[in-house]
Amino acid sequence: MFTEYKNLPNNSRVWIYQADREFTADEVTVISEKAENFINQWTRHGDDLKGSFTIKYDQFLVLAVDESFNNVSGCSIDSSVRFVQELEKELKVDLMNKMNVTFKDNEHINMVRLADFQQFAKEKKITSETIVFNNMVDTKQDFETLWEVPAKESWHKRFLV
Repeated sequence: MFTEYKNLPNNSRVWIYQADREFTADEVTVISEKAENFINQWTRHGDDLKGSFTIKYDQFLVLAVDESFNNVSGCSIDSSVRFVQELEKELKVDLMNKMNVTFKDNEHINMVRLADFQQFAKEKKITSETIVFNNMVDTKQDFETLWEVPAKESWHKRFLV
């Protein structure tokens, strides 16, 4: 059952999918329609899930579930992964590659392979103050407060010189 993202409680569970490129305006419309349709039929063993989504920077798709309404199950998580994989095929975009790292250069968002990120850190092109996207956060509150942070405050800090 779809609900507006802003209406989900802060402890809602989130999954962040970063695209390997920016979405076009038309793609944002397609993703929004398909995500709302998916969430309206998303269930856990036949019970409705109360969920939502948001798209950030035209590059990140975030799915969210209010687990105080109903907990997700392995099967419901699997169905969300299949939904994302279908988007990947339709839009010819990579949303599942966890070996890509995103960071900001002023207001521009860059995505690089993890090995390149490590090299940039060695070359000090990325510093402890570089804003990174911590896609490991798992609640709405953490997404809103700990997702976009300086590298020194994220798992990325292990690569800093």
